[in-house]
Amino acid sequence: MCPSLEEGVAPTRQRLRFEGWIAGVGTSSSVRLVLGHWARSPFGPFSDVMLEQANGRRLLLAPTAVIGDFIAGTYTFDEVQIVPVTVDVAGEVWSVTAPSLDMCFTTGRRARLGALLHAVPGSLAIRPAWSALVDVPARLLLGVRTCGSTRAGRREWYGVQDLLPISSAVASFGGNDLGPLARVEPPVHFGAGSVPRKPAVVRLTTTVGLERGASF
Repeated sequence: MCPSLEEGVAPTRQRLRFEGWIAGVGTSSSVRLVLGHWARSPFGPFSDVMLEQANGRRLLLAPTAVIGDFIAGTYTFDEVQIVPVTVDVAGEVWSVTAPSLDMCFTTGRRARLGALLHAVPGSLAIRPAWSALVDVPARLLLGVRTCGSTRAGRREWYGVQDLLPISSAVASFGGNDLGPLARVEPPVHFGAGSVPRKPAVVRLTTTVGLERGASF
């Protein structure tokens, strides 16, 4: 259940904003990957990868210890690796590299849902109240949450502003080919929500509300 709006936007709760993209990729090996590519954040621009293996083991690849500590304080992982994560975007082609990971995926044309999200004014889409309002439709249509509670008393709201389908992907982890693109099933279990069942890239603003009196 989403946090109440009165609690969630209380001025005594510090709120942090992350603006960028999240990509959810499934593979035929049942390894699921979630890329965060952030243009603006309290830590500056950065990228990270959350990976859940077929046996349920959850791994975070983060570029610095500070970022790794913050993400691991919000979501749940079995292992955190501090490694460089590089993302190159050339039109519709995204390339992601880390010491143990190579991934390349291609986005397709924006469909009707993406067009509807793209049409929502940015000033409205980033408001926690809007994220709470669209949470139920998002669960029914996409199998995702747009708000919820996470670790350490933190609360999170996803203000989605665009959605592009992923039409193809190749990935390897630890030198092993992960197989062709597949649906993100079962859902990933890092925190309050998953990513769309059909592989996609979403543009969004993520707002993280810290527990009262907490620092990051």
